[in-house]
Order: sequence, then C-alpha cells, then structure tokens
Amino acid sequence: MNAKHILVVDDEPDIRQVVADILDDEGYRVTVAGNAVQAEAAYNTGQPDLVLLDIWMPDVDGITLLQRWADHGVLPPVIMMSGHGTVDSAVEALHSGAEDFLEKPLSTARLLVTIEKALETRQLKTENSLLRDQSGFNSTLVGHSPLIRTLRDDIQRVAPTLSWIVVSGEAGAGKAVTSRAIHQNSARSSGPYVEANLAAIPFENIATELFGRETGNGLTPGHFEKANGGTLVLDEVGDLDLTLQGTLVSALEENHFFRLGGKDRVEMDLRIIATTHHDLEAKARNGTFRKDLYYRLNAVPITVAPLREHLEDVPDLVDFFVHSIIAQWQLPFRRFSTAALNHLRNQHWPGNVRELRNIVQRLLISANEGDIELAELRFSLGDTDAGKGTVAHRPDVGLDQPLREAREAFEQAYFRHHLDAAGGSISELARRSGMERTHLYRKLKGLGIDPRAPRTHTANI
Repeated sequence: MNAKHILVVDDEPDIRQVVADILDDEGYRVTVAGNAVQAEAAYNTGQPDLVLLDIWMPDVDGITLLQRWADHGVLPPVIMMSGHGTVDSAVEALHSGAEDFLEKPLSTARLLVTIEKALETRQLKTENSLLRDQSGFNSTLVGHSPLIRTLRDDIQRVAPTLSWIVVSGEAGAGKAVTSRAIHQNSARSSGPYVEANLAAIPFENIATELFGRETGNGLTPGHFEKANGGTLVLDEVGDLDLTLQGTLVSALEENHFFRLGGKDRVEMDLRIIATTHHDLEAKARNGTFRKDLYYRLNAVPITVAPLREHLEDVPDLVDFFVHSIIAQWQLPFRRFSTAALNHLRNQHWPGNVRELRNIVQRLLISANEGDIELAELRFSLGDTDAGKGTVAHRPDVGLDQPLREAREAFEQAYFRHHLDAAGGSISELARRSGMERTHLYRKLKGLGIDPRAPRTHTANI
C-alpha cells in the first residue's frame, strides 16, 4: 500500500525539519513548505492526503490559505498548528474546514494520534461515499437469509425517523455496518458520520474525546461537536463508567454540553446510535448501567444476529469479500472451491463476520495461486492435520545462530503473528504486546515490518 502523503507548512525551519523527520520515521511521505506560495505550489502538484498548516506565516496566514483551498474543492484533512493561538482562531479554523487544532510545542504522541485519527476519519467518509454511490446499504448488509432480510427491513423502517437507536450484537457481527447503513439511508446522510469507540479510549481521556477541551491557547473539538449535523455512534456504550454515564445523561437531556475548561455551551444537533455487545436491559436492572440513560438511548432497538445463526449467507459474504479485497489490494482473483465454501458454512465463527473476512483476506494475500481448495483452507483455519508435511508451525529461530540474530528472528515472528491476529490494528497490537504506540512503531520499523502492508498468515508461536 502506498505511503500517505503529508504536506507540512510552517515558516520555522527547525519545526518543519523535526516534524518531517518524525513523520518520515513513521512511514509517511513528507513535503515541506515555508510560506503560502510554497504551500500552494506543493498543494496543487502533490495532492497531499493530509496537511499540517501553521496559522501565523509572513505572507498569508494559514486560515486564509485554508479558506482558499476550501473554495476550490474538497479538502484533504487539515490540522492547524499555532504556538500562540486563541480560542477564536481555533474556532475559525474549524469552521473553515480544519479537522483539528494542535498547540505548539508539539507533542510527538499527540501529533501522531491526531494525524492517524484524521486519516482514519477521512478514509471512513470515503468508504461511506463509495458505498452510497454503489448499491446503498445492500452492498454492506450481504446475504439473503431471513435474518438479513429482516435487518434490511428494520433499517429501511427506522432510518428516516431520526430516532435514537441501540444496535446490539456480538463482536464482529456487523453492528458498525448496520450503524453506517442507518446513517446512509437517513436525512442526515450528507452530514458527518462519527464513531466514538468508548471501549478503546483510556478512561482519563473519554470526557475530552467526547466533549472536547478548551485551554488558553486553543480548542480541541470532541466527537459530539464533530458529529453536529450528522450521526454520532457511541460504540460499546455498555462499557462506559457510571460517572461518565451521568455526564452523558446530562448532555443528552439538556441537548447541549460544555467543552472541558470552556464556559460557552455547545448546542447539539445530531442523531445518536449506540452499539453494545452487552444486554443493556440486564445491566440497567442490576445497577451497572443507568436506567435513565438506557431509556433515553433505547428508543428503537435493533439486534444483529451472530453469523452462526445465518450460515446460509456465508457464500454471499465470501463472494463480496473476495471482490472488495482484490480491488483494495490489487490482488489476483482466486475462487473458493465448493468444498471450501461448504467447510466455511460449517464453522461456528465465534468472531462472526469479521473473522470470516480476515480468513478470506489471509488466503487472498498469500503467495498461492489458483482456486482455494479445502486443504489450503483447513490449514489456514489452523487444522493441524491439513498442514502435515507442508509447513512448519513454529518460526525457525535458529538456535545455533548468535543471540542478537535469534532474538530478531523471534521478534519478527512474534510481531507478525500478533499484527495478523489484530487485523492490522496498531492499537490492538500495542495492547497485546504491552508496548507504547510510539515505541511500537519504532520497533516495527527496526524489524522491517510495515503495518500498512498486506499481511500474510504467520506461523504460530
């Protein structure tokens, strides 16, 4: 996969160089500009995927430049930077189309997280647009089983109402897909679609992530503010702490909120979809989930069935995944044999549709050619009998080589294994390995592992 192209615009050479070096280390392709003239030339020729833009520059200020770009078409994500900004300038930047606002001196960790989130948000918006341009939500809610047909009918019924909705289901069953389909078929489909994964946000950061923050030097918008005019998905709302549940109830009841550290209230104009793998009604009864929050969110409940309850949809899902994955990765087409498809239909799928997609992807990006037959599939699923005499299941560490080389071989096998198991998610890999994200990126780079590259099935360790 091609490296993302980032344009760094700042009139201070030292800052430009430091930021460029950091981003280069993280695998991004970087272009720098020291003023508005250079920035415009680089912007018009290089087609950046993201822009880091300083507000104060000697010729034209960053906000004016941002507005100029916005007038000429669709903006890439733009993150404004300033060492002496104000709340007013931050608000003006965000209203002009900026994705976020960073204060100088820049924190490396904050810089990388902000860039990653902005790129992920843009990718999601692009995917949503493509899905709307194709065949609506039918392209994502794949299958012809009675359960899937009922789910489509439920979405068609509730999407236009703008009611708040709770989407329940097991992990990987399709709650995110269902939520996007509701948004795409609502009157807010042209507005933003924002997902707040509450289970993945550290406890101490949840309030800031949801409601934003104001300081003397700037403003950081939260998910509620970013979602105004569109849809906010509170992913895994059942994992939210009781204290934060109370804060959320207050905002929903008053239909406004205050940024942390701010005095001006922010009005809400959005639809909320809450997702959960918990039984929220049971949690409300036993006191681990506030009843007032449950009744406020649960205006319309929708349940997404686990894959094991509609296994007849497996062939349709496989066909959809094959075509979408080969298009995404520019891979050669491979067909699943009837025996392989039948085997897939007879699995339990504890990871549901997500697990099925990962298996399909793993097989497509392997070095093998031709049809995917039963033996190859069984080996990919971890059937040890299928792999006898074919491939060793443990990495060849080479115990007779020097310790440094043996350790590096083991670390490569270790991180490739867990990166594959994490579906390419750096956040999940950091959790599994117990490493801080910045250190993890540097470790992967040192081992020659590109987390953005297509993954192959790795050996068990």
